[in-house]
Amino acid sequence: MSAVAVAHDDHSHDDHGHHHNETFITKYIFSQDHKMIAKQYLITGLIMGAIGIGMSILFRLQLAWPEESFWVFEFFLGKWAEGGVMDPGVYLALVTIHGTIMVFFVLTAGLSGTFSNLLIPLQIGARDMASGFLNMVSYWLFFISSVIMLCSLFVESGPASAGWTIYPPLSALPQAIPGSGTGMTLWLSSMAVFIASSLLGSLNYIVTVINLRTKGMSMTRLPLTIWAFFVTAIIGVVSFPVLLSAALMLIMDRSFGTSFFLSDIYIAGEVLQHQGGSPVLFEHLFWFLGHPEVYIVLLPALGITSEIIATNSRKPIFGYRAMVASILAIAFLSTIVWGHHMFISGMNPFLGSVFTFTTLLIAIPSAVKSFNYITTLWKGNLQMNPGMLFSIGLVSTFISGGLTGIILGDSTLDINVHDTYFVVAHFHLVMGISALYGLFAGVYHWFPKMFQGRMMNKNLGYVHFWVTAIGAYGIFFPMHFIGMAGLPRRYYTNTAFPYFDDLTDVNVAITIFAIITASVQLVFIYNFVHSIFYGKVGSQNPWKSNTLEWTADQKHVHGNWSGQIPHVYRWPYDYSKLNEDETDYVIPGQDWVGQHIPMQENEEEMNH
Repeated sequence: MSAVAVAHDDHSHDDHGHHHNETFITKYIFSQDHKMIAKQYLITGLIMGAIGIGMSILFRLQLAWPEESFWVFEFFLGKWAEGGVMDPGVYLALVTIHGTIMVFFVLTAGLSGTFSNLLIPLQIGARDMASGFLNMVSYWLFFISSVIMLCSLFVESGPASAGWTIYPPLSALPQAIPGSGTGMTLWLSSMAVFIASSLLGSLNYIVTVINLRTKGMSMTRLPLTIWAFFVTAIIGVVSFPVLLSAALMLIMDRSFGTSFFLSDIYIAGEVLQHQGGSPVLFEHLFWFLGHPEVYIVLLPALGITSEIIATNSRKPIFGYRAMVASILAIAFLSTIVWGHHMFISGMNPFLGSVFTFTTLLIAIPSAVKSFNYITTLWKGNLQMNPGMLFSIGLVSTFISGGLTGIILGDSTLDINVHDTYFVVAHFHLVMGISALYGLFAGVYHWFPKMFQGRMMNKNLGYVHFWVTAIGAYGIFFPMHFIGMAGLPRRYYTNTAFPYFDDLTDVNVAITIFAIITASVQLVFIYNFVHSIFYGKVGSQNPWKSNTLEWTADQKHVHGNWSGQIPHVYRWPYDYSKLNEDETDYVIPGQDWVGQHIPMQENEEEMNH
């Protein structure tokens, strides 16, 4: 890979002339402009997120007050909650679809799809993605997969109910439970289309970063956002095909009589003709994607946080090369730790010790990132806008959620809390909440770039952050304790176990925090929609940031820059850099120097 690649020639802007007379359909629906596709990903992801959060409120109500009836159950669930009493089967379906929507459709496509599309061409100095057409196809495959997943909610036998991990035999036998029928088939079909979307998008991102960087944009001058998106795309290309193969084999087991994941199965006394398969094989295939998926979700959020923290600390990011190395190390290690999800599957103890070692090893690059964020913040001139607050919140949840990963990564300790609420608390904090904070931080920070200079309301952003931050810890911190007390997850009620009666009040408190936290997201939605049309128009570079996207035209043009593409002369973190005499900044009175500004006389490039 060359250190420097040249983007489109300056005359390439003329190649986009045919876009100037776009119709409504070609501009807003079947657009090939990466900026519009980013907005399509974001809005679709937010809609799916609202549905996913709504589902979580329904099953939290059931957990807090299992003996009560709620009209809201019957209103949303119909025949599955006659008289306001939730059917046990639909409870598991809600958990299944909630997990699927949040992990794949919100945190994978909604986060990575939005900001990879928006920022990769703008921050590397490219007119657009390598293939605008494939980019458009990638979004529409994501949209189709979302529609298929939502359609599964309305089939007569009910949506998929095998948990978001869809372990066989529940997912492999259509006659196992009601949710194993058509709903499960639609789930698998949706995921197959989603994986096709992800692979097309990832290949596009990789090719764009390698081939379309502007003059002077070496790999060591890339913003950490681009490093994160680039490596995330590589992880996706490596791991998503494995889940696709698992889904296809599961479809064959369900519909064509194969036995990849089934062996010696009895249902209601009937012996099924399945021999030789192994459900544990599915676990290996699923988690080979499932654990890299954690970092497919997390790395873009961490990249966004790197950019926002450096910008709003008015300091160079601490340890740029160490941050890049940690991203690469996380990418590699994430593909060899999947077995820690399977410690109770009958795994050979020696193999368990290997996975324990690799799991604990991944704590090192994660700690490097955490310490570097804290050191960047240390003694910085902090600008506490909503984007910065959510970025700092991400650092907090990444550390607090990651610490419990040390317990779950140890095979002897994991056995005691496996499949309890301790696991729920861990992965929601370290992956779910952290990634959502990254999504919110990115929206607040790059909203002016997405919507032609308009700014979101800062005061509403503060309300959104503080209620969300307090509420998120209020939901998931107590779950560690009820998990250590042994409360199992995915049970729709625990009233049959008197041992857990003392934990009822904790579940009630968690549900109240969940309702409050979900409600304050309406403040964000209002702020988002209102600001698109009525937000105050800010300056060209409202955050005084160094990266190239703020040099692009504020009014969107297909091709990003109406003139020449800027060239790059420095790394992206020249904040508060002093001149040779250390009497003033490099540019007097200005504590930032854009990447497109040539090196001044006697100025040294920072050793990063």
